[in-house]
Amino acid sequence: MHTDHPVTDYATAVAPNGQLIDVREPDEVAGGTLPGAVNIPLGDLPTRVGELDRGRRVVVLCRSGGRSTKAAEYLTASGFGDVVNLAGGMLALDEANG
Repeated sequence: MHTDHPVTDYATAVAPNGQLIDVREPDEVAGGTLPGAVNIPLGDLPTRVGELDRGRRVVVLCRSGGRSTKAAEYLTASGFGDVVNLAGGMLALDEANG
């Protein structure tokens, strides 16, 4: 089971040694993402899941929270024990930052 965390407090979710994964497409990420995020598009996740450390928290991000929820569910089903979805995604962060 993954947990949801407010995107506006992403630093707390990632600290101290979490892995931040942006599951949007590369053209979306080119417009900006969170510091330290690695881009692994949702469609590529099954073939790139080996790049992630199962012993560390995985924090997932997308545009609005839909794709990251799917990614979080996939990672949890794949045996990752500490998965956090940044609720609301980049849209919620942009809205909060005005």
